Amino acid sequence: MQTVEERLTKLEQVVFGNGTSEIRKKDWRRTIGMFDGDSIMKEIIEGALRMREDERQETRPENGSTP
Repeated sequence: MQTVEERLTKLEQVVFGNGTSEIRKKDWRRTIGMFDGDSIMKEIIEGALRMREDERQETRPENGSTP
């Protein structure tokens, strides 16, 4: 039977990769700038913004004032 320390060491190797206690930064900040200059992403973003603005317009009262 393994000791708690042995089990913890094995778990750390699985979680951290090579057994070091260094955590790889894997979060949303790694994607910043990933699609700069990508024409397809620009088209997707512009389409999403247009759709959102259309939704805003649909929810506004008839007199043109904002809710």
